[in-house]
Amino acid sequence: MAKAKKAAPKKTTAPKAVKPKAPKGQYTKGDIVDHLAYELDVTKKKASEFLDSLNKLVSKNAKKGFTIPGLGKFSTTRTKKRKGRNPSTGESIVIPAKNKVKFRVGKALQDAVYPPKK
Repeated sequence: MAKAKKAAPKKTTAPKAVKPKAPKGQYTKGDIVDHLAYELDVTKKKASEFLDSLNKLVSKNAKKGFTIPGLGKFSTTRTKKRKGRNPSTGESIVIPAKNKVKFRVGKALQDAVYPPKK
């Protein structure tokens, strides 16, 4: 008597990602991760790792100036110390000088959001 052949196991594939809906307010990190995962056809974990990696890259290099082509440039600037007022007591105070991170929007993004007038 011949042995019955076993059926080959079916290959299971991951379900196709569903297009994420645009949020009503500001995008959260989760919204951005969902969008990247869908657009790039990668897992949410990989999309999150990409976003974290980009954040680290910008953080390390903003001091020197860091440009993302088509998006804009990150840089730092030093503010001067200045006089201020405590809003609860009305007392005059000195606000110390500090470093701040600036982002300057690139021309390509600026023109995409606000097309130049003709």
